[in-house]
Amino acid sequence: MRSFSLFIQLIISTALFAQAPIKVSVSGELFNVNADSVSIAQFYGTHYVDFAKAKLSKKGVFEINANLPAADYYVLKVGTNHVNLILRNNSNIKVYGDASKIAEFSNIVGSDETANMNNFIKVLSVWNAKRDSAVRIMQATPEKQEEINNSMQGAYSNFQRDLQAFASQNQNSAALMPIISVIDKENDFASFESIVSQLNVSFPESNSVKELMRQLTQLKAQKEAANLIAPGKVAPDFEELKLDGKTTMKLSDLRGKIVLLDFWASWCGPCRKENPNVVRLYEKYKNDGFTVMSVSLDKDKNAWEAAIQKDNLTWPNHVSDLKQWQSKVGQLYQVKGIPFTALLDKEGKIIQTNLRGEALEQELKRQFGH
Repeated sequence: MRSFSLFIQLIISTALFAQAPIKVSVSGELFNVNADSVSIAQFYGTHYVDFAKAKLSKKGVFEINANLPAADYYVLKVGTNHVNLILRNNSNIKVYGDASKIAEFSNIVGSDETANMNNFIKVLSVWNAKRDSAVRIMQATPEKQEEINNSMQGAYSNFQRDLQAFASQNQNSAALMPIISVIDKENDFASFESIVSQLNVSFPESNSVKELMRQLTQLKAQKEAANLIAPGKVAPDFEELKLDGKTTMKLSDLRGKIVLLDFWASWCGPCRKENPNVVRLYEKYKNDGFTVMSVSLDKDKNAWEAAIQKDNLTWPNHVSDLKQWQSKVGQLYQVKGIPFTALLDKEGKIIQTNLRGEALEQELKRQFGH
């Protein structure tokens, strides 16, 4: 079984964060030993850094009483094998097992979080082995790619089931750290944020967790900066042609009003279904300072105009460049599907996006007080 690394980028130099030294005791008894000592170390994927060592007796008994630089994730190393440890101040952990396969066959006493973490690492290692084997076979025999992909679906589903069960049973536990290795933090930011936040609740003194929190803060800032339409941000201004095809208007022309920026099209069934609700709310609140600016993703001007008349969209703010999905305003607002809305306050700041139906009505009630 491939040894599990607590991610090279996560086990960082102790110089990066303030240190609070800890005292620990790690003892136990091992069999099938091909080494004369054991050590508490950190594993960097390709090499170990030892912090404390103890001799093994002829019966495989050992005891390490050590001062370590900080509470963190460590390993108990025996030769070229290791088992993972979560070490806090005054940890007293006992390890019993097969030294030749200690990651697979060991019993951890005195730290439930360490035991739970190692149990999931076994599940993770089995999945990684299956996945890597499948990749090697597909590379060697590309004609079997579809067959192998299909056969792996069941294994992947079983792994995801086990992962979700582990996460559910170990909420706010330091044991959750291995899940980080299977999260795509760029494309599944919500899961990354959830696991890191739970680790920070349970093990904030860990340098590895501190580094994850640093990454989380940095990534969140990057995502918010990239998201021009995040709640609280001033909505990007634009100027677009009105229905007559000659005159233009700007979004900023409507400052001082609560504005529903509504992306729609005559050919969009869900948009047309929502229109009566928007009309009703416009009539209810237009005298209180509410208006709608409709951006059409139509291509046919006649169809656009006919839909405005048929749906009784009486507000004057209708714009479009008639370029459908190439609409420059649609691209500015990162519109991937319609209907899409952005509700703006009187200063042009985004209150919320994608409000429709009951949710839109409740927010307008909150804004206007009735």
